Amino acid sequence: MPEVRATVRLQFHRGFTLNDAIPLVPYFNKLGISHIYSSPVLKARSGSVHGYDVVDPTCINPEIGGESALVSLVAELRKYDMGLIVDIVSNHMAVSNDNPWWQDVLCWGLHSPYANFFDIQWNSPDPLLKGQLLLPVLGSGYGETLAANEISLQFNQAEGKFYAQYFDNLFPLTPTSYGHILGKTNIDSLRLLGQAFDDLENRENAWEVAKELQADLRDLAEKAEVIPAITQAISFYNVALGKESALRDMQRQTANDDLDVIEEPDPQDNDNFQRLHQLLELQHYRLASWRTAADDINWRRFFDVNELAGLRVERPDVFEASHRKIFELIEQGLIDGIRIDHIDGLANPRAYCRKLRRRVDRLAALRPRELAQKHFPIYVEKILGEGEHLATQWMVDGTTGYEFMNQVSLLQHDPLGELQLFDLWSTTTGRMGTFKDEAREARRLVLASSLAGDLETVAQGLLLIARTDITTRDLTLGAIRRALTELIVNFTVYRTYAGACGRTGDDEHFFKEALAGARLTLAEADWPLLDQLDRWLGGEALAKLPPGETRNLRQTVLTRFQQLTSPAAAKAIEDTACYRSAVLLSRNDVGFNPHCFSASITQFHEQIAERNTRFPRNLLATATHDHKRGEDTRARLAVISERSAWFAERAQRWRSMSAPLRKELEDGTAPSAGDELILYQTLLGCWPLEFTADAKPDVQVYLDRLMCWQEKSVREAKLRSTWSAPNAAYERATQEFLMRLLNSEEGAPIRAEIAHAAQLIAPAGALNSLSQTLLRMTVPGIPDLYQGADFWDFSLVDPDNRRPVDFGARIAALETKATAHELIEHWQDGHIKQWLIARTLAARARHSELFRDGDYQPLTIEGEQADKVVAFMRRYLNDYAVVIVPRLTASLLADSTVPHIPVTAWGDTQILLPAALKDADFEGQLDASRIKAKANALTLRDALATTPVNFLFFSVTHSQELHHEHK
Repeated sequence: MPEVRATVRLQFHRGFTLNDAIPLVPYFNKLGISHIYSSPVLKARSGSVHGYDVVDPTCINPEIGGESALVSLVAELRKYDMGLIVDIVSNHMAVSNDNPWWQDVLCWGLHSPYANFFDIQWNSPDPLLKGQLLLPVLGSGYGETLAANEISLQFNQAEGKFYAQYFDNLFPLTPTSYGHILGKTNIDSLRLLGQAFDDLENRENAWEVAKELQADLRDLAEKAEVIPAITQAISFYNVALGKESALRDMQRQTANDDLDVIEEPDPQDNDNFQRLHQLLELQHYRLASWRTAADDINWRRFFDVNELAGLRVERPDVFEASHRKIFELIEQGLIDGIRIDHIDGLANPRAYCRKLRRRVDRLAALRPRELAQKHFPIYVEKILGEGEHLATQWMVDGTTGYEFMNQVSLLQHDPLGELQLFDLWSTTTGRMGTFKDEAREARRLVLASSLAGDLETVAQGLLLIARTDITTRDLTLGAIRRALTELIVNFTVYRTYAGACGRTGDDEHFFKEALAGARLTLAEADWPLLDQLDRWLGGEALAKLPPGETRNLRQTVLTRFQQLTSPAAAKAIEDTACYRSAVLLSRNDVGFNPHCFSASITQFHEQIAERNTRFPRNLLATATHDHKRGEDTRARLAVISERSAWFAERAQRWRSMSAPLRKELEDGTAPSAGDELILYQTLLGCWPLEFTADAKPDVQVYLDRLMCWQEKSVREAKLRSTWSAPNAAYERATQEFLMRLLNSEEGAPIRAEIAHAAQLIAPAGALNSLSQTLLRMTVPGIPDLYQGADFWDFSLVDPDNRRPVDFGARIAALETKATAHELIEHWQDGHIKQWLIARTLAARARHSELFRDGDYQPLTIEGEQADKVVAFMRRYLNDYAVVIVPRLTASLLADSTVPHIPVTAWGDTQILLPAALKDADFEGQLDASRIKAKANALTLRDALATTPVNFLFFSVTHSQELHHEHK
């Protein structure tokens, strides 16, 4: 099997299946891709468009073709010596009708063999949840839902099982409650079977016996008289009732209501309402309004998503069961690498990764000989904070590349534009805080709302810890809650990884940083409590405590705390602050540090060199399935940092011109000043290249995309509207504003100016795109191409970034033989980007050792434009590659309509070369040109004369051979 050289990320779903990818393999091979990097392939919830909502990890998703399609795809990949990397979801599963494990837990509660598969707090302090799960699925209150007859009892004849149904949701009844239903029939065999179901309460092997009894019930149901009898029994629970009467009776119900009394149902009374309620009370779950989730839910979710339940993959039985199919595919040689989704959600990421590494290495050794691998790669989806490093002890190959995405973005932002753009944002919107301020405020918001229950669980646990020591027994829950909140609010990373031995050095630094921040916002009287939190939450090694209940409690609370800070950060930063603070949207994306606006060339080189030392096989991404803006949208927006005064003047002008399009609502102007500025940035970033000021294109598709983005933007910001309580008037007004702006005569003047402005910055944006593309494919690491981004990618946040890709156009474009000059002249079609990718990846294949094992050396730039170019050298033995990319090029391009800097603009700028490359005759890897070094330097006039960016190769041995032949 080949080593991973370059990947292409593909999102599989029923609209784009594994079979659909098979005819694309020759194209990816020709492009230079070595591995398809797939979204999750295990069975997901029906209709899933992403695959992260797995319901059955024991089989391949039939909606994407099933196992036969996977085998066929891999067979096609093998023809081209290519491989497959698969995304796996270890942290959570979808909790839906088609998840057999979850359904069994609902059915049997603590008696289910899967009861400990999910991260459930079975001993909830809530007396109504004694041994039950809270299911926050109802659209309104429980009593109101019952009164509206929206919950009904159903019988599945094929399975011999009873269910409670709420719209499309099915909730299995525990078999021990079947007797209440069957006892209401007038058929002796059913009543006798009902008694057998009653007796399950006293059976040790009830789970197994119930299966036999359900089979008996299924067989009985085949008799003609049985189904009408069961239907009649069910009707005692399902007769529709008056809402007010039912609610009134609920209030006077008693605990000894008899479920077994048989009487003729009367639509005018509400006994059936009571029977259904009492029957539901016997279940291992409690149905509740969705609004109860934030405060009362007693099982860990993925972030705050009620449809995704956390798995306890740290348990050996869960690890084996949830990975069995993946392990089988690895051993069979069908999977050549894995990517772990949301690693920070796990109880102990380090232990999990090390365990996984040991297992996959053993499995890799068992693969068929022709599919043997020297190394099986494992990547983790990990967002690194500023100054944070992935631990080498995890034994993985690196992250999925969010931090590289951030580093390239920082490199392409002009620091001189930050103050002007911040001033524009703050004075226009009245939001005067920095991004850090917004993030802290957003953390407080999510901890007090969607994650309130998770916070309370940790606080209650800390209270129990305090009660175990006489020196801390007087600490109150309120004080603990305040201190804990401010500690999490001031975290600068997603989480720490303290274990039995306490915190690592890096973790200690970030925790102390959070403590210092908390002291600034807490009253001085609460400061001593922070010292206790420091000790309990990893500062004191658990290994120093004697084994027993106290140590176990400390371990549980520490785990819960570390699993809380990650979703708190994600919900606050990615899903709130990034939509509230928009100094420049190109700095607001997943995995970015938006409070940092720019970085120097030196900082960029230092970060790349460090990655080469620690994780040389790290994935390198500039677009992902989670990004908020496509890589080329961000690249174009970055140009605004170079033209901040220009943008500020136009934004203020457009706001003045748009006054007639806005509306005044009771809660303020629509759109708000912030939402309007965000809209103008978004339009500039993703304005289609074919939409010129003079053109009159059909804008409906573009408008539909923007309206979808706009709804998400205003709801995620949680300022004027939210997902939980949409502000219909405001959202309607903002949509009308957008529609009039893009599709009406009164919006024409602003529309024309926006189109013109987008055209002005588009060439510089395209050059930024080419630069980031070449950097991704030549710095240490494994370049990853997101589906469709081989042409320009002006997408917005999902689902926009998951739209169907026109692969036919890409296949046709790769077949053309256009010259570099022709591609530059027609750069708007995106073919130049594809050409750059194909040429560079072909060179990587020719010089694989150079890019796999070569070192990374920054090259010094001298001259009048020294700060406008990045250059570095890759070296392996006698082979050298020199990569040259421009940055901050708006002023150099001036009024150019193509993304290629005129040679005269470079003046005397030159790249200094090491002694080994003195007078080197470089071979261009992007075109057929040869470039001669002048003594120990390359001039930018020569290096970037024929291509916007360049990639040069020189071999000392090859050069000597040519010189000898010439002599």
